[in-house]
Amino acid sequence: MNVRDERVYEEAAALWRELYGEPPPIRADGGMMLDVIMRSLPEVSYDRLRSPHLRPSNMAWPGRTPRG
Repeated sequence: MNVRDERVYEEAAALWRELYGEPPPIRADGGMMLDVIMRSLPEVSYDRLRSPHLRPSNMAWPGRTPRG
């Protein structure tokens, strides 16, 4: 396993332990663990353009040049 894959595995295993309170039940690569974790999350919508914390001046619209 290369350094990047090992880092992904360690991060995924830490996330697994935080979410489920136990070590990962299988010795899988990090990508597979993240897949299982992501599939167990509820589906939620995300509409960044309607965020009260995002000002119109921070948005970049395709085909428009920024005002200067």
